[in-house]
Amino acid sequence: MEITIVAVGKIKEKYLKEGIAEYLKRLSPYARLAIIEVDDENAPENLSPAEAEKVVKKEGERILAKITPSSFVVALDLKGKNLSSEEFAHFISEKNLYGQSKLTFIIGGSLGLSREVLERADFKLSFGRMTYPHQLMRLILLEQIYRAFKIIRGEPYHK
Repeated sequence: MEITIVAVGKIKEKYLKEGIAEYLKRLSPYARLAIIEVDDENAPENLSPAEAEKVVKKEGERILAKITPSSFVVALDLKGKNLSSEEFAHFISEKNLYGQSKLTFIIGGSLGLSREVLERADFKLSFGRMTYPHQLMRLILLEQIYRAFKIIRGEPYHK
């Protein structure tokens, strides 16, 4: 299986880089994984709604340019579907079983995803109603992908 994560912005924090590297290493026996970072737009706190929309639209254009046409696209979105870890494992297994072996997960910037990116998505996934820093979401997503492969293979994983 080939999994790509397209994410807005760069990871600056050492502890997040180390955690991401650890899960990329753990996932290497299960799937080919790539993380593609696209530049984020400067977004000061006091943006007007029109300015915020421009920021999200520009980031969205960069994201869309990185999606391959044959990939099944999963956008991380607060309004998406909540899945348990077991349901997420089943979701990944089912995609692979039915010939969708290329998955692309999209993590937006601090202002979220553009309408165009959400429309391109084949599935919208939510990690709950809480808000997480988008940099931390990479680590959380990788951990859940790793957990999913352990569940799929019936291998033990710490609780």
